[in-house]
Amino acid sequence: MFAFLIYERAPIGSIVAWSDGTPRPPERHRQKLAAWENRNSKGRLIHKQGKRGIGNVHLSPEFTLHEGDFGANGVITIRIHRTFSLDSSLTFKVIERPRLGHIRVFDRAGDNAKLVHLAANRQAAEEWLTRHGYPNAVLEEVTADEVAADHVEGRAAA
Repeated sequence: MFAFLIYERAPIGSIVAWSDGTPRPPERHRQKLAAWENRNSKGRLIHKQGKRGIGNVHLSPEFTLHEGDFGANGVITIRIHRTFSLDSSLTFKVIERPRLGHIRVFDRAGDNAKLVHLAANRQAAEEWLTRHGYPNAVLEEVTADEVAADHVEGRAAA
């Protein structure tokens, strides 16, 4: 799937994999394997940014995936996000979509909101919020209409 299809069709909260199409090198080739893993991984779709302009420069639409967190003892010290433009040469695949009843927790309202958590239900989302200081958080439920549209349009994840 091309990057623009992820941007247009994948709902926020989906797990998306990306690949350059090359085979995985053997474990003994550590540098080659590290480079391959940089171009072949997966993450959760947390943000979509439309076309925008800064002065005379126009930036194309893009989407951001949360690849992972690093830290210790429950403290996240590094958060890995990957942003892809729609003209990316990589191929993408939706691995998993948010399920009916899941609650998306956004850091704020509006177009610049980013997904910070995907909870199984409203109670779990509210509990998560009490432990993670997002005072302007917005909760959004995954609706039956959204899930049904994915299946009708043939977008169900494998």
